[in-house]
Amino acid sequence: MCLDEEVLFLQKNTNASLYPGLLVPVGGHMEHDEINDPKKACIREVEEETGLLSEQIDQLTLRYIVSRIKGKDEIRIQYVFFGTVSKRFTLIDSDEGSLTWTKISDIAREEISATTNEIICHFLDVGKQTQGVYVGCMKSSAGKPGITWGSLEDWE
Repeated sequence: MCLDEEVLFLQKNTNASLYPGLLVPVGGHMEHDEINDPKKACIREVEEETGLLSEQIDQLTLRYIVSRIKGKDEIRIQYVFFGTVSKRFTLIDSDEGSLTWTKISDIAREEISATTNEIICHFLDVGKQTQGVYVGCMKSSAGKPGITWGSLEDWE
């Protein structure tokens, strides 16, 4: 992926309950039957939010897994898949916001979540040169969010 390539994002409605007004990756939550199959959840969410079908997405690959604690009792795990899509496909906006293509080099300058920013920065620094899966743990350093990264590998 070069810096001139574009990434499809969802511009959240300003009245959204989660990330109002922010530019966010297409995605969402997992249903109970998807807990052991995050790729299935990814495909469902992409279809719901964009109208794209699985056969219209090439090379859909898990690239990042990020965990964090929300409050005292909730652990959130975010699975981030990358894939390619032709711009010739017709997209549909969802009730969550409008879809927008953004150059990868411009994403960090947009109003995005801390997690998205950390993933994009890591991808630009490290991830774009590899095909690996990276695991990150959210942390706070001097009151600012950050992620400690590791590479997910098979030890056998």
